[in-house]
Amino acid sequence: MPKITNDPDKKTWLPVKVDSDFPIQNIPFGVFLTRDDIVTIGTRIGDHAIDLGALHQLGYFEGIPLTDDIFLQDTLNDFISDGKKTWRLVRNRIGEIFDAENGTLRDREDHKKIVLFSMEEIEMQLPVQIGDYTDFYSSKEHATNVGTMFRDPEKALMPNWLHIPVGYHGRSSTIVTSGTPVRRPMGQTLPPGADTPVFGPSKRVDFELEMAFITTDANALGEPVPVDEAEDYIFGMVLFNDWSARDIQKWEYVPLGPFLAKNFASSISPWIVTMDALAPFRVKSPPQDPKPLPYLQQKEKHTFDIHLEVEITPENSVPTVVTKSNFKYMYWTMAQQLAHHTVNGCKINSGDMLGSGTISGPHPDSYGSMLELAWQGTKPLELTGGEKRAFIEDNDTVTMRGYCEKGGLRIGFGEVKGKLLPVFQPKKKS
Repeated sequence: MPKITNDPDKKTWLPVKVDSDFPIQNIPFGVFLTRDDIVTIGTRIGDHAIDLGALHQLGYFEGIPLTDDIFLQDTLNDFISDGKKTWRLVRNRIGEIFDAENGTLRDREDHKKIVLFSMEEIEMQLPVQIGDYTDFYSSKEHATNVGTMFRDPEKALMPNWLHIPVGYHGRSSTIVTSGTPVRRPMGQTLPPGADTPVFGPSKRVDFELEMAFITTDANALGEPVPVDEAEDYIFGMVLFNDWSARDIQKWEYVPLGPFLAKNFASSISPWIVTMDALAPFRVKSPPQDPKPLPYLQQKEKHTFDIHLEVEITPENSVPTVVTKSNFKYMYWTMAQQLAHHTVNGCKINSGDMLGSGTISGPHPDSYGSMLELAWQGTKPLELTGGEKRAFIEDNDTVTMRGYCEKGGLRIGFGEVKGKLLPVFQPKKKS
């Protein structure tokens, strides 16, 4: 069914730049505030946002079993709950409506005024109400680098790492959409050589280059999701910056793992790119040795060739791309992560978000964090404007981008951008 929309030769009557992340073959889903201050569910083609609520009210989804208000909500959760068959029917119908040869909407100026918005006219919102958020630790290169820094290099990977997708439960309340500023966190740290901790602002705020996937209702309590069925319950993917405070993390993470160092803020890109849109870019994941236990074993191609980059822009300066990586480097796949997450019977709901973990490649210029790029601050990066960075400084803006490209077809995620603000200063009482 998705092949109709994925046809690389398919054209649209909307203008789309050659290097756009959002050709008619993409059709992502998001939530935005319109010029009339109405929150609606929509999609995007080129630089046009499309109001799916208005499109539905005008009768363009006739024949697809949808409730009248499915796109008139402020989150995608209910639509995601409808399942894979409905997602595909809607995505393919949008592909038909905006096909270059279809004049049904193209020739209706009155309808286009209601349905179409320029990107400058809208304000993107958080696309889903995230009930639960889990973050994994699934890049072998990243885990090896961090283990080398913090432990014996000969024992960089913990004994369980090659057997399970290691993860932890994060805080969904501080997940924000692209463009939302982030505050430098306060917390306890242990200064080098000290025996007791001190309290104050983190001095080692970092980005983590990740991707995340959004689930639908996957199972009943107590019911595992088989690895070969796991992708049926994944709606799509977003770019994900899991901001981290490395000095707070180093002090607190033993024995229960990340806490305040990770839960102060995480940023996602606003458009969810569906698994169907990503299908042409499937590739094999890295070989796994030792062989995983049977419930984690996969066949065929189960990851995606997604080019990723991170850019740092100091205030009143120019941007510098500090790393280029790829999602295909991940050792554990999304299907394995979801299968492991539910093998104990954990229930997964519509709108839950699962982060990949930091995505680092095999070379120093493909590492997915400043911790690695500047190697614990010992090798600061020189930026284009002449500044140096060991970690992220106040008023720096971090921008992540991601896209797939093959045979002239490009499918992208746009960007996730966040500015690091100084620590919160309470207002003085008058």
